[in-house]
Amino acid sequence: MVLMWLKRIFNRFNTLRNRILIVFMFVMTVVLLFVGITTFHIVSMLLKKNAEEQIEQTIVQANGRLEALYEQLDTLTNQVATNIYVQQALLREATGRYLGFRERQNLMQIVNSFQAYSDGIQSFELYTDNYKRVFPLNETDLVNRIGVDWVHQANETKGRMVWIGRDPKSPNYFLAIRQIRLIDRWFSPGGYLLIRINRDYFQFADFKNYKGYTVLVDRDSTPIFSNFKGNISKILYTKQRNVWIKDEEYMVVTHTSSLTGWELMIVTSVITLTKGIDVLKNTIILSGVIGFLIFLICSFFLSTMITKPILKLTKAMQRGKDGRLRPSPPISSTIEINELNDTYNSLVENINYLIQVVYEKEIVRNHAELKALQAQINPHFLFNTLDALYWSLIERGEEELSEFVLYMSELFRYTVSSSKQDEWVTLQEEIEHIRRYMEIMKLRWGKRLLWNIVVPVHCLGVQIPKLLIQPLVENAVLHGIGNKTEPGFVWVTVEECSDSPDLIIRVIDNGNGIDEQTLHEINQRLNGKEFSLSKGSGMAIVNVNRRLQLYYGEDRKLKIYSELGRGTSVSLKIPSDGEKL
Repeated sequence: MVLMWLKRIFNRFNTLRNRILIVFMFVMTVVLLFVGITTFHIVSMLLKKNAEEQIEQTIVQANGRLEALYEQLDTLTNQVATNIYVQQALLREATGRYLGFRERQNLMQIVNSFQAYSDGIQSFELYTDNYKRVFPLNETDLVNRIGVDWVHQANETKGRMVWIGRDPKSPNYFLAIRQIRLIDRWFSPGGYLLIRINRDYFQFADFKNYKGYTVLVDRDSTPIFSNFKGNISKILYTKQRNVWIKDEEYMVVTHTSSLTGWELMIVTSVITLTKGIDVLKNTIILSGVIGFLIFLICSFFLSTMITKPILKLTKAMQRGKDGRLRPSPPISSTIEINELNDTYNSLVENINYLIQVVYEKEIVRNHAELKALQAQINPHFLFNTLDALYWSLIERGEEELSEFVLYMSELFRYTVSSSKQDEWVTLQEEIEHIRRYMEIMKLRWGKRLLWNIVVPVHCLGVQIPKLLIQPLVENAVLHGIGNKTEPGFVWVTVEECSDSPDLIIRVIDNGNGIDEQTLHEINQRLNGKEFSLSKGSGMAIVNVNRRLQLYYGEDRKLKIYSELGRGTSVSLKIPSDGEKL
């Protein structure tokens, strides 16, 4: 029951207009989805790319400021290391003339005066070449202060500043060291300058209100600055462009300084970078919905415009169920629909013509059947009369005349038989009928008529339409031999065609022949589809030709060869297997 209900609904909505509408809407939906998704993807990628380029520019500028601060420290510490008082004090220490307490205090005041040139330096510590502290005034040596590795690294750099990192004794400060080379002693090692740097010196004022994270690490991945709360190793050692932090995606942009080797990283939330993408998404969705509605309306009207002429033509065709085949009125539509309408109108016109022809033929056939029924008694009366005459002549000894009466009886019986089973006969039956006809004509014309029939024995069983050859023979006798005063002959031959599986039947006479004008008129009537049943020249030939085409196809046609004063030859071809249309 449910299936029947669903099938009924499907058949109700399974119309051409609905199919066109569905196809149009499906194509439009696919196009809108493709365009929308592609646009959204491209624009989001452009937003991310532009944001990434801006961050890269920002990180390059920030790194430039870091390098400037670092160069400022390097320049200032170099000035301290090359200061004349520092050089003289360390030269005295190197030559064994140790500095006194007052000299150390004076030297400390001179060195600390350089702090005014930079707000990043907390203090200076000065050491001799044998790691003893010159100031501040205590006995701590350099190795215990920073470790021997950094001292060796300072020696290897030969006077350049070396970044150490966080101060082991005070994590709020950073340390840097540089070896002091004595100018007056051929730049030989004279001591070490240890610099304590404020932690806030490398702070980024531009990133205080930044909704991301900024991380600055030195060559040893030791953080110099970081506003990231948590383990920064996830950021430092990631090999991917994007990382997930607390279920949120971030983009990491890094830059390594060629001067310091420090690595600056800016970690930005992807949502922040693409905050305008929601507006774009909503705009695309709204545009898609509006476009879908507009296309739905246009598709509805377009499908209606396409199918309306077809529906009109369909209604006109449906009226044919009631037997009312009427032409469809002209339709203002496309060329294809107009051609379809014109084709239907032509079809209706042809069908109406054929109906009229069939109707007339049916009337004629009914009249013919009625006349045949009325005349049925006449053949029986004729056969009974001929039969009585035959026995009467036998009793009187008129054998030749009785044989003639027998031929007449068989001739009439073959001719007037009208059952459908008798429409087709064998070639042998048709030849026997021709023999009886020729025997009767022989009685009339006597020695003036000579005739002969040549048929291969294996062709006698071929089926042919009844009375297909006899009218041609009759035509040859009456119009060929009948117009001659001297003797004439009629030949009937049947032979196999050499180039096709056909039989060639020829009826030849040596009568007076046909003149060119009459032969031309007969050929014209043979080539035309219409033929006249009225009496006149060529009537039998035209009728046989038409029957030949009706039974075997329009390509079959009688061929007539005639020469005035020499005779006429009429030939036709039939399939050797007796096959008919």
